[in-house]
Amino acid sequence: MKKRNLGLALSAVLASGTLLAACGSDDAKKDDKKGDKDAFSVAMVTDTGGIDDKSFNQSTWEGIQAFGKENGMTKGNGGFDYLQSKQDSDFTTNINNLVRRDFDLVFAVGFKLHDSVEQVAKQQKDAKLAIIDEVVEGHDNVTSIMFKANEASFLAGVAAALESKTDKVGFIGGMEGAVIGGFQAGFEAGVKAANPKVKVDVQYAGSFGDAAKGQTIAKRMYDSGADIIFHAAGGTGNGLFTEAKERKKKDAKADVWAIGVDRDQYDEGKVGDTNIVMTSVLKRVDIAAKDVSKLTKDGKFPGGKTITYGLKDNGVDLADSHGAISEKTMKKVEEFKAKIVSGDVKVPELPAKK
Repeated sequence: MKKRNLGLALSAVLASGTLLAACGSDDAKKDDKKGDKDAFSVAMVTDTGGIDDKSFNQSTWEGIQAFGKENGMTKGNGGFDYLQSKQDSDFTTNINNLVRRDFDLVFAVGFKLHDSVEQVAKQQKDAKLAIIDEVVEGHDNVTSIMFKANEASFLAGVAAALESKTDKVGFIGGMEGAVIGGFQAGFEAGVKAANPKVKVDVQYAGSFGDAAKGQTIAKRMYDSGADIIFHAAGGTGNGLFTEAKERKKKDAKADVWAIGVDRDQYDEGKVGDTNIVMTSVLKRVDIAAKDVSKLTKDGKFPGGKTITYGLKDNGVDLADSHGAISEKTMKKVEEFKAKIVSGDVKVPELPAKK
């Protein structure tokens, strides 16, 4: 009887020791993770345009990928990743998903994710979130990233006004609001500053993912005499490229041009040996994504703050025109750029009320 009790007691001790050892092992792993300064992960949630929208989502992802490569990270949990939103109702779910997967920083791309970021920020106090092209106030766990797109759009307006042969250009917006309004305001101001005689046809598609609608609007603008069209419409802008390329294919001498947005969209304009993309208004979202990721990794997460990138800090600019813009016009563009950086020229942030 005594031997049996001794055996049970010994078994209990051994089991307890094994359990404690296991718990100690888990705790050690957690402590190791906390103590490992290099252990960092970052992910992003797209808007409905998709990861390969040739625009904002793609630029953000390229920045995250570059950051991951520079820091020896791999795609997936514990490294870097993304989730695509097929519809607006996916935003909150996707952000929560990445937070629960323990990503140290989660980017939300686009102003449409504002409410979802705010909701998750309230519920997940320990989460570190960053929203691009929108401001979420009152939350220390959210960084807002903005761009002075109006400044680069002003330069696009100068180039369009001086290069237009019909004295009529166009602007296609995705959805009306402060962000896209900045593009429109800058473009119209640049056109007016360079050549007040040039008229700007402004139309909104009401969507960032309707290429067919974008093509319809572009067709109407080209038919009415516009020879250069600037879009700030995400995936909807793909319709502009389609329309311009089709016209160029039918008539190699057709004087039709498109101005891209967010990233250099030159590759979207290839038509045989020529190209219909004059230039693109760049928002260096890739640089912003890398910057904020690095700050967060270094323990300097700028929570509760808004970081704004403009011409002065190379956060926005015009892409290489590959010779589509004359040297004379480029000289004028550079003159206006210097004046904007110095503060001599103030670019409006919102369209003038009509």
